[in-house]
Amino acid sequence: MMRLKRKLPVSDFDDLHEDDTAQLSGKILKRMVVLLKPHWKTVIGFLIAIILVSAIDAIFTYISKEIIDLGIDARDKVALTRILTIYGGFIIVQAIGAFFFIYLVGLLGERIRYDLRKQLFNHLQQLSLSYFSKTPLGWIMSRVTSDTERMAELMTWGLLDSTWAVVNILTASYFMFIINAKLAWIVLLSLPVMIVVAFKFRKRILHHYRLSRKENSRMTASMNENITGVRVVKALKREKKNLADFKVLSTSMYNASFRAAFLSALFLPVVQTISAISLGIVLWRGGLQVQTGGITVGGIQAFIGYIMFILWPIQDLARVYAEMQNAIASAERIFSLIDTEPVIKNRHNTLEIDSLAGDIEFDHVSFHYEKDDPVIQDLTFTVQRGQTVALVGPTGGGKTTIVNLLCRFYEPTEGTIRIAGNDYMRYQLKDIQSRIGVVLQTPHLFSGTIRENIRYGKLSASDDEIEASAKLAGAHDFITKFDKGYDQDVGEGGNLLSVGQKQLISIARAILAKPEVFVMDEATSSVDTLTEALIQKGMDQLMQGRTSFVIAHRLSTIKRADVIMVIKDGQIAEMGNHEALMRQKGHYYRLYTQQFRQELESQLDPFTGLQEGTAAAS
Repeated sequence: MMRLKRKLPVSDFDDLHEDDTAQLSGKILKRMVVLLKPHWKTVIGFLIAIILVSAIDAIFTYISKEIIDLGIDARDKVALTRILTIYGGFIIVQAIGAFFFIYLVGLLGERIRYDLRKQLFNHLQQLSLSYFSKTPLGWIMSRVTSDTERMAELMTWGLLDSTWAVVNILTASYFMFIINAKLAWIVLLSLPVMIVVAFKFRKRILHHYRLSRKENSRMTASMNENITGVRVVKALKREKKNLADFKVLSTSMYNASFRAAFLSALFLPVVQTISAISLGIVLWRGGLQVQTGGITVGGIQAFIGYIMFILWPIQDLARVYAEMQNAIASAERIFSLIDTEPVIKNRHNTLEIDSLAGDIEFDHVSFHYEKDDPVIQDLTFTVQRGQTVALVGPTGGGKTTIVNLLCRFYEPTEGTIRIAGNDYMRYQLKDIQSRIGVVLQTPHLFSGTIRENIRYGKLSASDDEIEASAKLAGAHDFITKFDKGYDQDVGEGGNLLSVGQKQLISIARAILAKPEVFVMDEATSSVDTLTEALIQKGMDQLMQGRTSFVIAHRLSTIKRADVIMVIKDGQIAEMGNHEALMRQKGHYYRLYTQQFRQELESQLDPFTGLQEGTAAAS
């Protein structure tokens, strides 16, 4: 008898409630069937092959009955040779069928994994920035990687095991009724009992599996934070405290997993006990019928074989059913991500534009990340085309939020933002974001070379264009000092470079994109004064004719801005150029003179000045 067992893996997280799980599971299964439609030819081929192989298993058992009754008991060598020849022919057919269904189930699994991960990745690109701000990275990665794996397992090997079991039960039942109907009914009457047991265990097993996944997700998120923030952990000597916190999370996950494993382990022995009782009754009644001639020796031997054909598949179905609850929960997670709608998306009847050139107007704009906690309140101002606007003020005042709204990473809670005279919500997202160049305070580089990271700003750029952008950003000199120059690897997230070097490369990347609107959010906060002067020289050329927004704590970098806005508590406290604001002797005057005093003290006392200068830059 050919039998396959493929244990579905245990999921690691779930965030869904348990109410109405039967109805929810039914909906999930229907959506999974839809995913199989593009591969219906592979599914049909796989099902034909598995049905053929399973049916031949049942035929083998019947052939063994004929060998005993017609060949061995009757001592008929001709009949025995004929039957064995047929047996050999079926072996060849089954071997071919086994190859095809194993090949096709593997092919189907890989196609499903590819489709799911592609769909999830594409969908993640469409989600708004707020989704990633609120959702842990480990949580997202778990859905894209491990959950797709489990779902593919469910849709391939779970389907295989289920089909195999059903075909075995049907074919075995057919041959049992041919051999002896009374004994067949004894076996079939045990099936409802097993079904009742399966449903009793179902809810409890699923409950503990979900607890296990939820705890494992928390543990994964904690592990991800500790790995990505390992420098801070070591610098602050948080290893013991983090280990203690992680131990609490892992213990909770262990307890939930243990209870789930215990119930799963208890389930099979209960089914086996019911199966053993059925088998004992059949052996007793069958033995009596052999003595009276009601069944042959070969028939009772084949009948016992068919009993195993039914009882083992039922146990397999019970095992797969319990494990499928776990895999279905992974499918729930995947579909919940797919069903997540982006907060920021294109409106109907959007305008097609060739340029964003024009004035930028904030008209009574308010915004809050959390309800009743406004970050920007009734903000109104107009930036003329080609102007350079500097945003200064205390940390948390709303400067970065303003540029996030401008880039349409978020949208105003109230009010309107107009670009070139139109509400910018009438523009397509790609038309806005592809024409705004952003350099962040915390730059991000992708794994690869310096050249590849700069070219990310314009994929069709030539090497000469890349070098020109690097020179303009002040990055060319340090790049050429590397052994491989522009082909130097930057490491994971750019960790092989200093923060200042990463900022210079990110500026070069933005320059290469040639944006119509330029945004620099503390982009020179980690470079020295000389490098900052070089960048400023290049930025003056870049900003010429372009509308630019600059956020900086170093006030020397924004002195030459056309307009300086002092942002405090989400509102404009002061607005004007450097000279006008200095004459007012208000917020800007105090910020500037305080920083000037710190720079003067640093020149008088280099040791103290180093500490104070660093604090000022932060």
